[in-house]
Amino acid sequence: MNKQGEQIIINGETFVPLLNEYEIQKRVRELGEEISRDYRGKVPVFIGVLNGAFIFMSDLLKNVDIECEIDFFKLSSYGDSKISSGNVKLLKELNCDVNDRDIIIVEDIVDTGLSIKYIGDLFSKHTPKSMKVASLLVKPESLKYDVKIDYIGFRIPSQFVIGYGLDYQQKYRNLSSIYVLSE
Repeated sequence: MNKQGEQIIINGETFVPLLNEYEIQKRVRELGEEISRDYRGKVPVFIGVLNGAFIFMSDLLKNVDIECEIDFFKLSSYGDSKISSGNVKLLKELNCDVNDRDIIIVEDIVDTGLSIKYIGDLFSKHTPKSMKVASLLVKPESLKYDVKIDYIGFRIPSQFVIGYGLDYQQKYRNLSSIYVLSE
């Protein structure tokens, strides 16, 4: 990775800033406050979708001021590619019981909606009290499935992004801002 000013060069491809650290943290704080209001008096289970959501979920939970629990799924739909394979594999199951619980699925990005649909199908075999979805990023133009995202950080164009948990071949998750592949 070669940083030149605000842009980053990776394998000859140029990535430019889309969302800076301040914008992200401000919006995550707002989402945490909204979720806290909506779940006052309840103890929801936040379920992060690994690997991408771990940074967003960590920051989100720092801004939630209600009792809660956490757990994680690990799904795979991208591999090392920039586009979804169209198939979702469950690599790590939950450790908690979701029956009669308020569930908040935490995603880094909703692209086609396939992963959220897959998770919804998994939960259809259980009886959660409620299930909502929080996603830092949503690509409305890329959605192929009718999925409801209850808490949206940012709506972004259908372009490849990295940083703040989002990777390219498992790297660059540690960038504090989000960068988009320059066209």
